[in-house]
Amino acid sequence: MVRTPLTPEERERGERLGALLRAARGDRSMAEVATAAGVSAETLRKIETGRAPTPAFFTVAALAGVLGLSMDELSVLASLQPA
Repeated sequence: MVRTPLTPEERERGERLGALLRAARGDRSMAEVATAAGVSAETLRKIETGRAPTPAFFTVAALAGVLGLSMDELSVLASLQPA
């Protein structure tokens, strides 16, 4: 099965998601947050840097829960177009 290439908008949305998660992580280590969410630190690193622009729903939900973020708010903020 061939995966359809992502559009520039989808890549930008992934970068915004990563930036939001990184900001919410604050001073906590990547390893600490990843472990608490049940994902690898490398997965979190890829999401935060935009190298994984379309992470699985349950991965995002787990990270949002650990970081105290609302999935609704995260979805809206990641989808906003830059001004």
